[in-house]
Amino acid sequence: MAVNTLLFDFSVESSMVKTESAYVTLAKNIEEVLREFIQELKLVNEFNLAESFVKIYTSVRAALVNLRIYDNGLITLNIEYFRNDDSEPLVSYQTWSQLQKELRFKVLAIKTSHMNPAIVRQKIPRMFPSSDERILEYDIDELVFEQITPYQKVQILHSKSMGNMLVLDDLQNLAESDLIYTETLMQRGKENYESKEVVILGGGDGALLYELLKEKPKEVVMLEIDDVVMKACSKHMRSVCGDVLDKLEGPNYKIIVGDCMVTLEQYIKEGRKFDYIFGDLTDIPIEENESPELWSFIIKIMKMSFKVLKPDGKFMTHVTGTCSPQAIEAYKQKLLKFNPPLKFTTDKAFVPSFLEEWVFCQISLVDLSTAKE
Repeated sequence: MAVNTLLFDFSVESSMVKTESAYVTLAKNIEEVLREFIQELKLVNEFNLAESFVKIYTSVRAALVNLRIYDNGLITLNIEYFRNDDSEPLVSYQTWSQLQKELRFKVLAIKTSHMNPAIVRQKIPRMFPSSDERILEYDIDELVFEQITPYQKVQILHSKSMGNMLVLDDLQNLAESDLIYTETLMQRGKENYESKEVVILGGGDGALLYELLKEKPKEVVMLEIDDVVMKACSKHMRSVCGDVLDKLEGPNYKIIVGDCMVTLEQYIKEGRKFDYIFGDLTDIPIEENESPELWSFIIKIMKMSFKVLKPDGKFMTHVTGTCSPQAIEAYKQKLLKFNPPLKFTTDKAFVPSFLEEWVFCQISLVDLSTAKE
């Protein structure tokens, strides 16, 4: 069961909406076409609103139809109705297409038009944002796990094409289809982890830990604040994490449940050093001036990390989607202003569950002795 929302936008010549009588005539012509496609259409209200003319209708199956004509010629037509799982749609996509053609034919001088398939709004989420906040709709058919923790809302959803997918606070994080994400983050085949000491900040899905252990490191320490994420992934995403989340310690790895900043502070005091640190926490904001607290957190984590990295160590992290070039550039500019000086490279890969290409960054300290030469 779900609410379906149909959105249709088109525009006409501005001469058709110059006067109030023109608004009324145009609305009447559109209404005549609507009655051919929507049964028992009943007008419940009409009024002027902010340089536009609005008509609201109801119809069968408790549908709500909203027609709005703006004085610049833009017209929006929104239809919202409830649909049971086994019932036919009130307006199918084919019917929607025919309605568009009829409006073009019977409402003269249509300049542009665009319609969307029905947006399905149900208890099981199917729509998630892209890196630049466009709506992406997925083939989700089951809510496998859900729990609200002190830190976030944790969900595992099943996708017909991508398997189980971890979703945190309504943002897609990792699916069973996403090995390429982990391999690009760790630069598999380009970095040598054998006998190295590694820290993972975050990484509660266990994927990075699982893949790194295949590279025979000396030790991997994972710092994850939310044990609910780990327990859920251990049960429902074993193709991603294997058995590494079943216990908090193994022959060459240890999982510490808690705030990673607390443990980093401890390592700084101890003078402990690592070969690699992975920032697998949060993506950067899409705007440079957006979320200053988040930017401050990202920079603070990086500064703390370099205090426990060996001189030739690397900080490996994910950035955001290539659809947000301004955010990527803002991140690079912050790296260039870093003290001590940093050097960095980037890589990218198409991540199936993100439905877009993602950018990853490899950061290390500038060798000042070499730089002077």
